[in-house]
Formats: sequence, structure tokens, C-alpha cells
Amino acid sequence: MKTLSIMLNPNAIEDVCRADLRHYRVSIIMDILFDLDLVTARRERAARMLQPGSDFLLNIVAQELAERVSVVERQFDDAVELHGATGLAAAHALATGRIGKLTRIETGSAFATPESTTELAGLEEVPLEDQSVNLILSPLSLHVTNDTPGMLIRMRRALRPDGLLLAAIPGAGTLQELREVLLAAEAEIYAGASPRVIPFADVRDIGGLLQRAGFALPVIDAENYTVRYDTIFDLMRDLRAMGMTNPLRGRSRKPVSRQFFMRAAQIYAERFSDADGRIRATFSIVYVSGWAPHESQQKPLKPGSAKMRLADALKPK
Repeated sequence: MKTLSIMLNPNAIEDVCRADLRHYRVSIIMDILFDLDLVTARRERAARMLQPGSDFLLNIVAQELAERVSVVERQFDDAVELHGATGLAAAHALATGRIGKLTRIETGSAFATPESTTELAGLEEVPLEDQSVNLILSPLSLHVTNDTPGMLIRMRRALRPDGLLLAAIPGAGTLQELREVLLAAEAEIYAGASPRVIPFADVRDIGGLLQRAGFALPVIDAENYTVRYDTIFDLMRDLRAMGMTNPLRGRSRKPVSRQFFMRAAQIYAERFSDADGRIRATFSIVYVSGWAPHESQQKPLKPGSAKMRLADALKPK
């Protein structure tokens, strides 16, 4: 038997699974973007040293997810908040009155709150039995998982038929100003650049992953939030307080000079400041909903079943 080694990004796993590889011994080497131990350590440090106001983005997302829960005309007896950090998403969702029992899943006890039950699991684990819950909330954590397709598949399996996933994922456009500024400053001072802001997925890519994971009736939309700061240092302080500083495995380990940060601050002020001198930072949040398949759900019409041609429907009357 031949051995076939495949180097791939996690998003390509589905394509490999569809291929006919019966006559090969397959060795898959996944492209690992994030240092998950570092992600976990920074999130837990941020939880222990929670600074007032630093959870503003999570608060916005929590309220949005709760609003989406509230408009669904049903009761969710067993719900889970998956790696929601402060528990804001869980608290806002419970306040809708549409949830019976809610369990929080986190990486460590630093995230525990007296108001809810917390179970421990890694960032890429979904420690739930198949078809055991009917609502999963995932606020601001899927963007730092290496196996995002696998995470979505595990979530879908954990949902009962007609169960709902609601997720908020930072998407393309998030921190685009900071990315541009750091690249410009590093290229100017060091004649080269290394990744300092993580890549964020496009809305269409996230929608494709949701469908490939087997979710029915997927809905994906994005909201842009502009946050203003006095300087780049205030922005970076907030990112540190959120546990969102650079966790890329390919990040540069070389220390940078004070000159680098001062030049980055200058470029940021030149390119992305308002009339009052404050700078702008963009957070683009992709909101995702998807249902575990159930026979009662609407089905798309079969091709060729339409009773009227599109051209005839568009003719002026």
C-alpha cells in the first residue's frame, strides 16, 4: 500500500474526505495557525485580571445573541455557552426566559461564575454527547481554533434535531487598521514584516463551513463596530485585557524597539484619525445561526419544479 502525505489547511479536510483514498495509507499534516496553549493562557489571564470596560465587545455580542434567542418562538430546555469567557452571553440569554438549563464550558476555573454551572474542556473540544442539547452559544472564540470545521461538526452532532447554533465570530475587516499600520512600520524600520494580527475569515467562507458541517437553514450576517481610542497604545491595552494579543505560531519571537511602536503610533494617527485626533479601530463580527436538520424544516424546491419562468415573472404588467 502506498503512503500519501497531505499538507492542508483545516478548511480543506472535507475535500480530502470526499476523495477516493482506499488504496493509500493517508497521513494528514494539518496547517496549525494558532498556539492554543498561548491562546488559553492569555484568555485565562484576562479573566483573572478583568479590567472594567474591557469586555465591551463581548457585551455587545452577548446582547445581540440574546436578542436572536428571544425572537425564536420556542423553549430551549438544555443550552450550552461554549467558551464565552466572562459568561455575559449566558447571562443575557438566560434573561430572555427562553432557556431552561444552561451550562458553561470553559478552559479553566478562572472563568467560573456563581450563577451558572461550569465544565472544563479545551478550546477545540465539545464535551457533549450526541443530540444532548438544543441550543449552543459560541461568542468570540471560534476565530482562534485551528480545526474550525471539526468544531462546527462536533457542535452540530451535539445538537438535537432542530437544535440551534448561535455564534459570533470576528471576521475579515477586524483590526484592519492595526494590521496595516504594524506592517508599514515594520517594513520601514526592519525592511521586512512578520504576522502580528491574526487572519480573520470572510463571511462567505464561514457560510461555506457551516453548510459543510451539515447545518440546515444557515443564516450569516456581519456587523461592523468602530471603536475610537486616544492612541494605538490604548487599543493594544484593550486587546491585551481581552486576551486577544497575537497567538500565531508563526509570530516573530524577536523583540522590537520602542522606535517601532512610536512609528506605528505615528502612522496610525496619520491614516486613521478623526478631526479630534482620536484613532479608529474596526471590529467586524459575523453572526451565525444554523439548525441541526429535522424533517419539519423547510426544504428547498427541487430544480425544475417552478411553475413560472423567471423572465415571465419580471415582465412589466
